[in-house]
Amino acid sequence: MSAAPRPAQYSARMGLHDDPFHVQVTKSGLLRISRGGTVVVEVGGERATTLRAALNGAPDEDARQQLLARATGNYRRGNERQSRQNR
Repeated sequence: MSAAPRPAQYSARMGLHDDPFHVQVTKSGLLRISRGGTVVVEVGGERATTLRAALNGAPDEDARQQLLARATGNYRRGNERQSRQNR
């Protein structure tokens, strides 16, 4: 028995199509990357310039989502900061 093929938009690693990252560029050039309405990380300086160029050169939305996921670090693997209440 073989498994049914997955749609081309499916991202098994992170479910990026169900809960995508969003990026906002500020006037100062800072990139704010958010997911689910919460800012996950702010990227500035040379790293922001490099990321912005990579995002502009990405061939499709899935590639952009992967770049944003990498920019957040090891996101969704248990290293998210917990609030003081949850410690």
